[in-house]
Amino acid sequence: MLQRLADVDLSPRLSKPESIEKILLLQRRLLHLRLVCGGLIGSGPVGEGDKRLGPPLLVIMEGWDAAGKGGAIRRLTEPIDPRHYTVAPFAAPTPRELRHHFMWRFFPLVPGWGGMTIFDRSWYGRVLVERVENLIDEPVWQRAYHEINDIETSFIEEGMVIVKLFLHISDEEQLKRFEARQVDPLKSWKLTDEDWRNRKKRAEYELAIDEMLARTDTSPAPWDVIPADSKHLARVLTLETVIHRLEAGMRRAGLEPPESRGDDYGT
Repeated sequence: MLQRLADVDLSPRLSKPESIEKILLLQRRLLHLRLVCGGLIGSGPVGEGDKRLGPPLLVIMEGWDAAGKGGAIRRLTEPIDPRHYTVAPFAAPTPRELRHHFMWRFFPLVPGWGGMTIFDRSWYGRVLVERVENLIDEPVWQRAYHEINDIETSFIEEGMVIVKLFLHISDEEQLKRFEARQVDPLKSWKLTDEDWRNRKKRAEYELAIDEMLARTDTSPAPWDVIPADSKHLARVLTLETVIHRLEAGMRRAGLEPPESRGDDYGT
């Protein structure tokens, strides 16, 4: 059963040297899977065999401000040729986007067969920031849970693999990272007045996040909550989760994941 945020154990840690070793092996595995799904190599031990396209992979990254989404995304994409994935960051909708259904702006970036897209923020903003900031009426965000579940189920029934990750950090760790960004001239641009304002509404956001997790954690598209007080651990868990979900999705599509080559974390 999916935990409430308050029940997530944020104490586990992983040292940087330990994480680097694990990340390199996991990245090797993810690269192998992506080359197979992209139809660039077969699934045999030396890349032989069936080279048909694998299922589209959509990774949805949500989390607290300063939870480490950017670092986790970099570790996911680092081993992969830039031509073979898309990272799509989403901010507030533009005036033109507001004229359409709230999910309209996301559809052009949804991956097709053989493709991979990472959403940095997503349609879940409807039931998080838009809800908490009172940008929409309650009946609108209440309706959004069903709309999101329906479209995700539709995508998955067409073969898509959707991996939904929420990076969770404590209030104390978030404050520590905010203060570190504030004094770092190369990171201060990441910290805005809006970030500080959002911190004051943390209790409201936590309530909205818990409801989002409860109402959109479905059998075809479950949520994985990543404890992220330790950035090094969070990056490893992110890679492990994406690999596990992708391998399961490949099997559903009738494409057996390649066996481990001995230099990766194959399962």
